[in-house]
Amino acid sequence: MIHTILHPLNGQSNVFKNVNTELKSVMSYLVKHYMNKEVRTIEDTASVVEAAQKIVETDEGYLIVLNKGRPSGIVTENDFVKKVMAQRLDPEKLTVAQIMSFPLVTVDPEEDLLKATEIMKQHTIRRLPVVKDGIIYGIITASDIAMGCGEYVDRSVRDIVRWTAPFGI
Repeated sequence: MIHTILHPLNGQSNVFKNVNTELKSVMSYLVKHYMNKEVRTIEDTASVVEAAQKIVETDEGYLIVLNKGRPSGIVTENDFVKKVMAQRLDPEKLTVAQIMSFPLVTVDPEEDLLKATEIMKQHTIRRLPVVKDGIIYGIITASDIAMGCGEYVDRSVRDIVRWTAPFGI
């Protein structure tokens, strides 16, 4: 028979709780550290042709749509294909506001990468604007997260080893 006894170390009953809190804060890999700070934007009154040209020039595959300077939606290559081309609509006669995806799904810059991936999965999106208080700070993509995964896993393992070693775990 095996018995596991948890006891406070050094007379402190909150040691495990404190370690868990510290471990969580150290192991948080925040969106703001992985996001791209260069955000491509376009006003919602712009034509679809203008947006397509801008997407081709930037080679990013998306534009954040602004309404009076505030982020209100996103237009992606997918929007052009599904909402314009497949419907055989004239892109010269459409504005970005008519084809953009909205409401804009966003993440706070202080959230961790896990939360960002959960939001992407829940909404079936690959690009997630980073917004706080209506101000856009950047964008994080599935590719950004994938490229950061190696570093994320490596740092996570090192953090776990560092924080569990003193307890002989």
